[in-house]
Amino acid sequence: MVFGKVIGGLIGFAAGNLPGAIFGVLIGHAFDRGLRKAMQFGSPENIARIKTNFFETTFLLSGYLAKVDGRVSKSEIDHTEQLIAQMGLGADQRQRAIDLFQQGSAADFAMEGVVTTFVQACGGQRHLKQTLLLFLISLAYADSGIETTERAALVRIAGAMGVSAIQLEQLLNMASAQGRFHRQGNEANSGGLGLDDAYRALGVDSTVSDKDLKRAYRKLMSENHPDKLIAKGVPEDMIKLATARSQDIQGAYEMIKKTRPGIR
Repeated sequence: MVFGKVIGGLIGFAAGNLPGAIFGVLIGHAFDRGLRKAMQFGSPENIARIKTNFFETTFLLSGYLAKVDGRVSKSEIDHTEQLIAQMGLGADQRQRAIDLFQQGSAADFAMEGVVTTFVQACGGQRHLKQTLLLFLISLAYADSGIETTERAALVRIAGAMGVSAIQLEQLLNMASAQGRFHRQGNEANSGGLGLDDAYRALGVDSTVSDKDLKRAYRKLMSENHPDKLIAKGVPEDMIKLATARSQDIQGAYEMIKKTRPGIR
């Protein structure tokens, strides 16, 4: 691929003769490399590899997270079974998910190596890392809140992905609030849900402007759009979970809208 080098060289020559041409070729070379990398990442073969790795990493780390406090609780097993059921996996894939979960819960499981492989496979895409972390956070919340050992494990996993503790904390708060909407609905008088939950579900503060609120909402809805997730490498089987999250985000936004006449 030489388009960038040719165009950069011509523009550089026109602007600064030979020195400009050399500089233009260098800039064009960098462009060609970036374009080649983007095309390779989005190829059907690479997307298929990402989907396989995403599936495997999800259940390996789910097993690791479930066992980190010393035992795998019944609620964590039930949550994983529910996850498998929601995905509608066939018999072979279901058994594969169970085997991976058990591997992740083994005493000698090497979490860092698995996360490193995942980051390499997904090309470091923030969206894919965030989606995986949200799956794991939902598991951690399965047994009545996140214990200290589970939180520490999530910090280690996030750190291995290059996600800061501050970013993880925001995801934890958002996931917790979205989970309450998922379980109880989006009415303010339903199970104690309130505006504080709604704002946390969108990852914003109650003092946010209408404009920034709408921007945050649209960004979250876009990130959880099925077509976008599939294109980035999230397995189709897991899209139902992201769709449910979109409904929770929608519910939170609708609750806030009722208190903000300026939003239509």
